[in-house]
Amino acid sequence: MRLSISRAPLLVALSSAQKAIAPKNPYPIMANFKLDLNSKGLEITGSNSDVTIRSTVPYTQNDKPIITNYIAGSALIDAFRLTEAVRKMEGSNVDIDVIDNSIAKISDSSFSMKAKSISSDEYPDIALDLVGQTFEIGKPEFCSLIEQCAHAASTSGKTRDPVLTAINFTLKGKTLTAISTDTARVAVKKVPVESDLAFSANIPAKSLLDIAPLFDNAKTIRISIGDKQAVFSFDNTIISCRLIPGSYPSLANAFPKTFNHILQVNSREFMNAIGRVSVVSNDTGSVLKLHMSEDLVELSIKNRENGSANEQITNYRYTGETIEVAINSVLVADAIKALKSEDVELCFYAEMRPFVVKSPEDDSATELITPVHVY
Repeated sequence: MRLSISRAPLLVALSSAQKAIAPKNPYPIMANFKLDLNSKGLEITGSNSDVTIRSTVPYTQNDKPIITNYIAGSALIDAFRLTEAVRKMEGSNVDIDVIDNSIAKISDSSFSMKAKSISSDEYPDIALDLVGQTFEIGKPEFCSLIEQCAHAASTSGKTRDPVLTAINFTLKGKTLTAISTDTARVAVKKVPVESDLAFSANIPAKSLLDIAPLFDNAKTIRISIGDKQAVFSFDNTIISCRLIPGSYPSLANAFPKTFNHILQVNSREFMNAIGRVSVVSNDTGSVLKLHMSEDLVELSIKNRENGSANEQITNYRYTGETIEVAINSVLVADAIKALKSEDVELCFYAEMRPFVVKSPEDDSATELITPVHVY
């Protein structure tokens, strides 16, 4: 394999594919990029077995040649070293020449490096075809599903149930619903899609967070849901994510149908108040008392070691009788951040029942939080 390629688009493709490569991979072969120069252009594949990313640099872009002086072929080259070499080069073009499937010479007008190359036959065969149920969705809509649900998913070190580390996606009746939970909270976000398909799939939240930055320049994303993987296709990039098998718990009945106490506050002001009152706590997720009445809304905390703190909320709207609820400051702050709304409503049915955090202007996203039991 031999080619001369414009450095800028090459670096973009390398940086994208590298997001799938784990720093400590149990399979040494997966520390390499698979470079394949074929009729489509230069395909660069990176994988950690859970996520696979393939970015393609075409031969031409906007009628300008990107790849020249080429001989088709394929090779495996260390991903980190190749990316760093190209990143630090100063020339506008990069020459890559694979010699005898064992040495890769990477150079520009002033720099030259020889790196170990491995036959591409050693790389596992990874299918990146759009098979299964396929539909299209706008990039802002899909990213909103990730942004408003990923924080509520559990992590592998905190749960014995792998399915809780995923965001569950359900498409039904032209509505795509994302839901996640770590059992202390539930996040739900719904967006409309022009598709009559129906499916349910569990995609790891961590994988989605890792690949989300790659969607930045996309306008639409084509998604294919198969039996074992979800494939995302946009522009010159294809991404495959391993699905987590199993049935996601049914959480529809967890949400209260009616509310007796509703507090509306400014998101930024309320989060700042939470931050100030939490200063006296030793814990990351401090337990705060939220007192609510028509005449007074107050956050307070008492700590045996550090003292106490309280702050009255002056900008609010409240309906309901007087109530006091113990809340986890981190869970509430996470919910408010995810909603990205100027104002939020905290809706309660009763003191010891799960409560809802939502935007008064947008009912497509809802956060359910369990109150803290204080004895």
